[in-house]
Order: sequence, then C-alpha cells, then structure tokens
Amino acid sequence: MPVYQLFDEIFFPDPSYAREDGLLAIGGDLSVDRLLMAYMKGIFPWFEDDEQILWWSPDPRFVLKLEDFKIPESLERTVRKHKFTVSFDTAFQQVIRHCATINRKGEFGTWITPGMERAYIALHEEGFAHSVEAFDGKKLVGGLYGVSIGRAFFGESMFHVEPDASKVALYHLVKRLQRWRFLFIDSQIETDHMKGYGTTHISRDAYLKLLEEALRFDTHGGKWTNC
Repeated sequence: MPVYQLFDEIFFPDPSYAREDGLLAIGGDLSVDRLLMAYMKGIFPWFEDDEQILWWSPDPRFVLKLEDFKIPESLERTVRKHKFTVSFDTAFQQVIRHCATINRKGEFGTWITPGMERAYIALHEEGFAHSVEAFDGKKLVGGLYGVSIGRAFFGESMFHVEPDASKVALYHLVKRLQRWRFLFIDSQIETDHMKGYGTTHISRDAYLKLLEEALRFDTHGGKWTNC
C-alpha cells in the first residue's frame, strides 16, 4: 500500500488504505480542523520530533467499551481510600507537559513533541481535549488527557509520579463517561496502562462502525471542570 502525502488541503484518504502497520499518510499540519477530521475518520498522529507528521489507522484497534469496564479489586480499594483529589480540566497544560517529559521504563524520548503539545492545547482551548488530574494535596501526581467528540473519548497519554494516581484518574474518567452514556475509550494501540480493565482488540471495520455510532451524538464541549 502507498503512503499518502498530505498538503495544505484538509483531507485524509480512506483508512482502509493504511499499510499493514497502520501508517496511512504523511505530512499536513496539526491544525484543530485537521485533527478533528482525523479523529472522526479513525485516524491519529504519532511521530517523533525529527520526523514529518505521520498519520495512523491501525488494524486491530485497542478499545475499552464503557459497558465492559472492569475495575480491579486493588484499584477499587485505592479509590475507596480517597488518597487523591481528582479534577477535570484544571491543569491541562501541566498534564500534557508531564506526559511529554516523564521517564517511562524501556522508552527513550517522547512522541509528544512541542508541536503536538501546542496542537492539543489548542484543541483544549476549543473544548475538544480534556484532562483528568490526580492531586496529593496541592501536588499533581498523576493524570491523563485525550480528545472527546460525540460519545467517543480518544485517550492520548497518562502519567503518574505516585503509584495508582493515573489509574484513579482513569477510574473517574470512566465513571463520568458512563454517566454521559459514552460508548468507548479508544486506546489506539495496546499499552500496559490500559490492560486489565476490559479493553480488547477489535478490527478496524468494527471500530469505524462503533465510531460512526458515537459521532451521531452531540459533543460534550467546553471545560469539564464543573460538569
């Protein structure tokens, strides 16, 4: 399969044209309009700082259907202890900065480039990207961020500097999304962070049908701080 070159026009080829590894296109920009179109077509950017922008649509996809969420007993005990104070959209820039700079076991560097940071901060300011923060006192010790369109949440990254902090943030995100009748959290590719909660691999075709259903609903835009 060829890799499509993107230019100034905001356009993406059909995800079915992606290579076996999921790479679909290269180039373009990280404008709000292009990012929103990408997510709505089942596509996301993922690249390193010295590369052109790479756009992916993997098959299969790692997805947590909200109805299938399973909370491990150890996490349930942690949540009941109320060790962390959890908030939404109160520290988006700090969360994405931590995600970009935190040391991860077995990983070198980061795919959250300065350009990606600016792009997702712009999405946040437009009401489409959201963060969940876990505080220990006044210290930010964990969190996550992602993009929300319709009744779909596209998880981007999470971090913790205290054990279980990001897991507690995820728990509170899931509970809010369930209350709002969201259909799924898209983890894009398999990660250790998202294993064990009911997350499963589904085919690209199944994912796109699920996404189409989620996009029939209005978006919970704006800040989620007091929702």
